[in-house]
Amino acid sequence: MQDSDLHPSLELPDRPVKGRGAVGNVAHRYSSDRRLAEDDGWERDTPALPQTRLLVDAAKSIISRNDSPDLEFTQSLNPYRGCEHGCIYCYARPTHAWLGLSPGLDFETQIFQKPNAAALLRAELARPGYVCSTLVLGAATDAYQPFERQTRLSRSVLEVLLEARHPVAVVSKSSLILRDLDLWTELARHNLAHVGISLTTLDGPLARQLEPRASAPHARLTAIEKLAAAGVPVSIFASPLIPGLNDHELEKLLAAAREHGASSASYTLLRLPHEVAGLFRDWLEWHAPQKAARIMSVLHDLRGGRANDAKFGSRMTGLGHFAELIRQRFELTCRRLGLARDWPLLDHSRFTPPPPPQNDGERQLSLF
Repeated sequence: MQDSDLHPSLELPDRPVKGRGAVGNVAHRYSSDRRLAEDDGWERDTPALPQTRLLVDAAKSIISRNDSPDLEFTQSLNPYRGCEHGCIYCYARPTHAWLGLSPGLDFETQIFQKPNAAALLRAELARPGYVCSTLVLGAATDAYQPFERQTRLSRSVLEVLLEARHPVAVVSKSSLILRDLDLWTELARHNLAHVGISLTTLDGPLARQLEPRASAPHARLTAIEKLAAAGVPVSIFASPLIPGLNDHELEKLLAAAREHGASSASYTLLRLPHEVAGLFRDWLEWHAPQKAARIMSVLHDLRGGRANDAKFGSRMTGLGHFAELIRQRFELTCRRLGLARDWPLLDHSRFTPPPPPQNDGERQLSLF
């Protein structure tokens, strides 16, 4: 199976859908069969547009841990699987294949929530052997995607973390984070908060194509400004940089974020793991056909001749002359603007384990 093969379906349109990132549903790497819809001569009505559904993930644990040398954190919490923002380049898309769903449109229309996230977090923080370290909220999919308006899962998680005086960071593309400004401000007052705002482009039309349901660039800059004004340390994540598409904006992205109050910065070059490679190529053919061949050529050069390089040390920043040029531009601009390149150090000493659940139905009894 090639990573660019589409998995046709009578229920899905055969062209880009307004407000969606993926063109269709890519055949994922765990597919056991592939069925092709053939033209049998009968006329059919235009298929309905894919509707977003909120489903339940009956999670039994909530904290994920990693030992990657490329990341500045070791544990994270994701209230959702899938993301309605629909960013075509999202490295988390392949995780939907674990559920038997497509990393294409399924990833942005079949969203799984973890309604017991706050209760699970409280239980894990209360365990005797728990070791406090900064918890990153929404490391895989955005914790402030549209459904958060009604579920309020991320807010409930923040309330538990504030109660336990636990350090927390978040990376988001959504101005919805301002709804929880009261919690972020209080966490920051105790040196327990760090917010990263991902900014890919300042070009509105391009942002609508790349990240169709994420907040507009100007709204993200407003979020940076209001968070910083409230005393919350904010980083700008210039991510992902795509050669020939948005890499020329690097200096402008950093400058705009700095003007609005960001105090630190980081960047990544586009990664195309598993099915994301095919989805991104299809996106290019529809939205930037004249640039497609050149963009993919440079991306392969950055990844040692492949669509993706998963090696630690180079997977975020790439290899070769182009990658080195980006690194130099980033470093020079950060020095000129006074942007730090490291996350702020948060206070781990204030952590106080929360009391265990009082409801007997929620408390696991001791074996001894």
